[in-house]
Amino acid sequence: MTSTNGSSEGNKSSNMDVSEDIRELTSSSDALRQVENGVHRLSEASRREIECLVGELMTLHKKLLSDGDRIQLGIEEYANLNRYVMQLTTNIVDSVEKLRRPRIN
Repeated sequence: MTSTNGSSEGNKSSNMDVSEDIRELTSSSDALRQVENGVHRLSEASRREIECLVGELMTLHKKLLSDGDRIQLGIEEYANLNRYVMQLTTNIVDSVEKLRRPRIN
């Protein structure tokens, strides 16, 4: 009876071990799925954030190009205006010099 009891206790023990192993595998499998889901959510959030940042950078790039073009045009207009003012100044100086010269009759 002892050997029968011993073997039946051994079977119970091994059955409990197998059940515990299955529970551990199931819970570790669930944990693995949770980790995978967490990593997926984090990577998805990071991807969206990067896409937003890239979009903002592209918008800033376009604005910089537009501002650069506007500033270049302003500089060109200023240079043209400066040349025109210099011509007018030269004409005025020439006219004033003509007025100062004594007239010979």
